[in-house]
Amino acid sequence: MKKTHMKTIASKLSIAQHKWIMPHVLFCRYLTQTNRTHDHAHSIQHEPSVVQTDITLYASDSITFPVACHMFEEMSDLTVASATTIIGGFTKRNRLDDAIYLFSRMLNSDIRPNEFTFGTVLHSSTALRNVLVGRQLHGCAMKMGLNSNVFVGSALLDFYVKLSAIEEAQMAFRDTLYPNVVSYTTMISGYLKRKRFEDALCVFQEMPERNVVSWNAMVGGYSQTGHNEEALNFFIDMLREGFIPNESTFPCAICAAANVAALGIGKTFHACAIKFLGKLGGFVGNSLVSFYAKCGSMEDSLLMFEKLSKRNTVSWNAMICGYAQNGRGAEAISFFKRMCASGCKPNGVTLLGLLWACNHSGLVDEGLSYFNQARLDNPSLLKPEHYACMVDLLARSGRFTEAKGFLDSIPFDPGIGFWKALLGGCQIHSNMELGELAARKILALDPNDVSSYVMLSNAHSAAGRWSDVSTLRMEMKEKGMKRIPGCSWIEVKGNVHVFLTADKNHVENNEIYVLLRFFYEQLRENEDSNLVNNFCNFGSS
Repeated sequence: MKKTHMKTIASKLSIAQHKWIMPHVLFCRYLTQTNRTHDHAHSIQHEPSVVQTDITLYASDSITFPVACHMFEEMSDLTVASATTIIGGFTKRNRLDDAIYLFSRMLNSDIRPNEFTFGTVLHSSTALRNVLVGRQLHGCAMKMGLNSNVFVGSALLDFYVKLSAIEEAQMAFRDTLYPNVVSYTTMISGYLKRKRFEDALCVFQEMPERNVVSWNAMVGGYSQTGHNEEALNFFIDMLREGFIPNESTFPCAICAAANVAALGIGKTFHACAIKFLGKLGGFVGNSLVSFYAKCGSMEDSLLMFEKLSKRNTVSWNAMICGYAQNGRGAEAISFFKRMCASGCKPNGVTLLGLLWACNHSGLVDEGLSYFNQARLDNPSLLKPEHYACMVDLLARSGRFTEAKGFLDSIPFDPGIGFWKALLGGCQIHSNMELGELAARKILALDPNDVSSYVMLSNAHSAAGRWSDVSTLRMEMKEKGMKRIPGCSWIEVKGNVHVFLTADKNHVENNEIYVLLRFFYEQLRENEDSNLVNNFCNFGSS
């Protein structure tokens, strides 16, 4: 192949000539170390295979990478292997535009890319999040018949999934001739990211072979989207099939157990983590601190915290938020002071935990003090959730004048959450005038918000305004609104059972209602008529 008249890579990368001195010194050192005694210039002109070996060697090191670029530019015959190596070097060093530029020069120079070239340059377009370039690369791969290659197909899948182009990801997956476990796992992750659980499960079940990463995708995907029961079941199935979880698996499974307060199951996961991992790293350890706190077992949470070999901001925040969620505001504040004394820097989550602690413990003045101190010392720390928490704190304590004034002073337009916080306080203290204002604001922002109707109805009910309750319920009925049913769960013999109000979908539904009718009959015999009249009539179900 004739030498291509290309813009030199050195000038393209703005590398001045004098900056080549040190790389050439290192280059000579590498030649000595590898016993290459041939003349370098001669090798460039007459031994391309040796030059390719040298380019590969120098491209692997950041210091000598410019030498590889220079050698590549001086080659009399540019090859796909050398170009792919340099593209990979650019991609590895986050010089993504340079990688794509060199690929385009390859095409202009009639150097045919191979599957490794496409796979490498696609990673650059993925990192750039450049849909146009990625699609052009896809089209180019199709023209060359390489889109069915598993290496190219996996790179295309990764590109489309990360850019949320799920339909194009499906096409890339279908076009891959022999998809491997990476291809399947990437497709599963894409479906879970879009909450297409049935599609994800279908692909998972079709996998010819699975590994820990594919199981992690299922456990993590379901856990992160709030499908905690399914996540727990996937983790248990993973263990049953003999796969050993890793440090990425346990935090997802432990988080799912925490979200349904499955203390027994979570303790089993804790034991499994010790068995399989030995010494627990910070990621798993922090998950366990948070898990025990969410389950209300602050003593176990504290014990886990004290056992951590290294504590970071996440560790401290887990304890502070845990104490806050369990209504132990004084302990949360004490832990915050201990955190500051340790030299660990608080962040926005820390402040939010403190405000929760003050909110749940009725420490209004302390909450105001922490918020105002943050506004004075580090205003960039404050996010909408901090302002919303302050509105909730003031409204819950009945300090409505301050709550309304605080709302009016917020430096942005308050969303629905702010007005719901105010409405919640009005419901507690039967402040109907301000409650109706908050409800109007909510309905103006979202006319179909069911929860605001329910909250306002409850506020009217607490104030004895039954005609207003009736009017609201009629309005909800006319709009076709239905209350979101309440949800409860219970852990029995290592299994989590989830129930909705008037639920009849449980696998043991008949047995459950038989038992409820039995309890109902027992209450009818043993309790007075008032209790019976107020009890749910399960006999009619």
